[in-house]
Amino acid sequence: MPADFSPQFQPATKPAKPFSMLTEAGKLRRDAKPDLSEAEILDALRLMKVGRAFDEKCLNLQRQGRLGTFAPIFGQEATLVGTAMAMDPKRDWAVPQYREFPVQLRQGLSMKSIILYRRGHPDGGIIPDGVNVMATQVSLAAQIPHAVGLAWGLKLKEQDGVAVVFFGDGASSEGDFHESCNLAGVVDAPVIFLLQNNQWAISTPRSIQTGGADFASRAPAYGFPGVSVDGNDVFAVHKVVKDAVARGRRGEGATLIEAVTYRMSMHTTADDPTRYVDPRDLEVWGKRDPIMRVEKYLSSQGKWSDELAATWDQEIQDEIEAAFAEADAHAPPDPTAIYEHVFAEPTPTLARQRTEHFGAQ
Repeated sequence: MPADFSPQFQPATKPAKPFSMLTEAGKLRRDAKPDLSEAEILDALRLMKVGRAFDEKCLNLQRQGRLGTFAPIFGQEATLVGTAMAMDPKRDWAVPQYREFPVQLRQGLSMKSIILYRRGHPDGGIIPDGVNVMATQVSLAAQIPHAVGLAWGLKLKEQDGVAVVFFGDGASSEGDFHESCNLAGVVDAPVIFLLQNNQWAISTPRSIQTGGADFASRAPAYGFPGVSVDGNDVFAVHKVVKDAVARGRRGEGATLIEAVTYRMSMHTTADDPTRYVDPRDLEVWGKRDPIMRVEKYLSSQGKWSDELAATWDQEIQDEIEAAFAEADAHAPPDPTAIYEHVFAEPTPTLARQRTEHFGAQ
């Protein structure tokens, strides 16, 4: 057979170097310029600090038996906030998994509502009209097909919004992810697949999650671009997501963004990461703290101080305590609510069970 007709096997490529703008020392890389104003940078920092303080409050309450299983965001704040800051809450939709607290806040969901959800109150699952957030999804990757459908719907209605769906590296091994990417590529849906590569799918390391060089390189096979970004750099995340949002608005379809970060805490409060995480990794990634980076940057600009930090810490603590107080004052759920919203019309079996438990209504 002539050499020209020999099959061409492509060698495995090296992982792409994640796009980054801000060094660990809080200095901008050469020619890098944030797309955020000074006021927006301060807003981003505050939202990251709110996320971390909320983490601490929820972890304490869970350990006291006053809150259910909780998934911390510690270490991933820049990925979430950088993305949220690139979205328009009035046009764009957030489709969360279970670590997207700062995104939900910026999209307009109240902290009280989020607390009620975390407590298992039915009212916490109600998304108010005008808040472009879909319900929290705990089942792995199950939210990704919905995000593509939502984005496709926006396109069919000729609206210029995009849908941003959040998930982890583990979820990208599910069929829902691959099927959703395939459909998004076929219909040019304005959806952003925001893959938070925090190196762990519970206790399964990224090293055995995929044989690929990285996750972003999967995108071209579906017909749209992929990009890898430093997930601990809020400026870089914001820039990459902003560009992807612009692509979606122009009708250019989907984007896969791999945010390379690290889960600095447990998967959830039901997990013990000390059994499988190397403490040396935590030490390395601790130096890449996304909040510290921005504080160092602002300090170099004369816009951050210990006094301002202390003021913010107190204000944020007061804000969180006030939200929990509101949730405490919220009326407890009616036990009969377990039978509501199961079917459009109660089935005979459901009606009988309700009567047996609570008597004739």
